Amino acid sequence: MYKSKKPYFYGTGRRKSSVARVHLFENGTGTITINGRSIDEYFGLETLKLIVRQPLETTGMTGKVDIDTTVSGGGVTGQAGAIRHGIARALLQLNPEFRAPLKSAGFLTRDPRMKERKKYGLKAARRAPQFSKR
Repeated sequence: MYKSKKPYFYGTGRRKSSVARVHLFENGTGTITINGRSIDEYFGLETLKLIVRQPLETTGMTGKVDIDTTVSGGGVTGQAGAIRHGIARALLQLNPEFRAPLKSAGFLTRDPRMKERKKYGLKAARRAPQFSKR
């Protein structure tokens, strides 16, 4: 537990090139703030909001904790995944008994999938140039 103005639990989440720093405050109202904006303001798609809330629903902590997140890098899907990973890690600090449900749901494992690098002679990682018939 870290102490500033209010005591909080911390978790770092990563996904693709996104990094999320999650501060979880106990005895909250259930507000989720991302980069100073509410979750509804930050994420337009409902699926991304669902991804972020998954660890809370799995552990039954929805509406019991406040979450303040700073996320940078990547796109919206990567950022949502990074926030989910960070929330799961912070919940683990809050209560070690949450490990079994979070691990079985796969929220504690960092997703290793990355963009494949571009190869020389090709237009992208695997996309080859098209040759016309003569």
